[in-house]
Amino acid sequence: MQYYIEILDYVLLPFYLAIIYFLAYRVRNNAYPKNHPWRNYYIPALSLKIFGAIFVALVYQYYYGGGDTSEYFRHATVINSSADESISKWFGLITRTARWDDPEYFNYTSQMQWYEDPASYLVASITAFVNIFTFNSYLPTSVLLAYISFSGVWALFRTFASNYPKLVRPIAIAILYIPSTYVWGSGIFKDTICLFGLGWLTYGTFRMLVHRDFSFKNLALAILSFTLIAIVKIYILVGFVPALFMWILFSYSHNIKSWALRWLIKVFFLGISVGSFLFFLQQFSNQLGKYSLEKIAETSATTRSWIGYMSEVDKGSSYDLGEFAPNIGGMLTKLPAAVNVTLFRPYLWEASKVIVFLSAIEAFLFLFLTLKIIFVIGIKKVWSTINTDPTIQFCLIFSIIFAFAVGISSYNFGALSRYKIPCLPFYALALILIYYRNKPLTKKLFAPLGI
Repeated sequence: MQYYIEILDYVLLPFYLAIIYFLAYRVRNNAYPKNHPWRNYYIPALSLKIFGAIFVALVYQYYYGGGDTSEYFRHATVINSSADESISKWFGLITRTARWDDPEYFNYTSQMQWYEDPASYLVASITAFVNIFTFNSYLPTSVLLAYISFSGVWALFRTFASNYPKLVRPIAIAILYIPSTYVWGSGIFKDTICLFGLGWLTYGTFRMLVHRDFSFKNLALAILSFTLIAIVKIYILVGFVPALFMWILFSYSHNIKSWALRWLIKVFFLGISVGSFLFFLQQFSNQLGKYSLEKIAETSATTRSWIGYMSEVDKGSSYDLGEFAPNIGGMLTKLPAAVNVTLFRPYLWEASKVIVFLSAIEAFLFLFLTLKIIFVIGIKKVWSTINTDPTIQFCLIFSIIFAFAVGISSYNFGALSRYKIPCLPFYALALILIYYRNKPLTKKLFAPLGI
């Protein structure tokens, strides 16, 4: 076992925490003066992200003995070691412009098995850049990445808190305080970068589409965020882009008075959306990997064949969705089960490990809130509320598509707890908006959490 967390990490960590909180308090005090409705959420939410970064770093180092997070860090140290030879070589490596088999770079590229994997290597490159400011120390780099990622999560909160100013507290809980998002979405992970990108992408697109703010800043944020997600985890866009198209369609079609014309436009744009979606899946099949249209069914069937073995060597972590034909049609028959496993499982009785049990508690709360809304409001009103609110539709379409994709292809609760975090805030938002479209603010959706 090789330890990446050293004594220097613990020596430097307090200084970096002091710098982060100094900057955070300045941002809070300047942007959110006293009595501002968002002020009280900024520092606590940031603290949870930092806690998540430190906690997950310690778990991977001392419990798992390493993992992808330590590999990203090792790649980053290899990249930065090239600066001792020349800055040009460091630049060629950090930008990945050098060929893997170039003799001048082979001493470095041969040490990095992810050099030919753009998604993983981008995380390593970002880590290497942050490492410049942390003396190549693991924990300070983790908390700095958490701080950077927090800006995207906070941007997501700002997006919906601005649109629903009377629901600031429940929106804060949905976006800022879900345990999985601030544990697995912090530190040196792909998920940290993706949460940053997803938050800013949502913010930028909503600023342009809802507020008609087509400033260079919003356009640049949207393009940068889209690019980051496309490189690191392009399958997130498989859920986000159709949801956004549908949001645009239903938002603007409400302004058309003629029901016949409105219906024709909806059918027309639905056809374009489906066609564009299938074209996107086809064009980016290589980048999508196991989530591509051709491979997701094959991946699901292949992964499922290991369930018997995994049940023996990794009890408490594997799950099975039952048999289905290894094609798109067969896979779609498991849509309800796949969405259910992502959002509501593991059930409490399925967990035999501490970490899985923590995930089970969170999943139980999502299930409880979903069932409460259905029984308190009624299925008919829930459906009519969804049908008349484009924002709820956006959140649910993204959540369901994404939950299906990761649920049908993971088959391991441990991996699923990380993969599913992009959709959790959006699903929680949908629940909150459905509930408070039908109930007064004095009625708490879940009183112990203050919602």
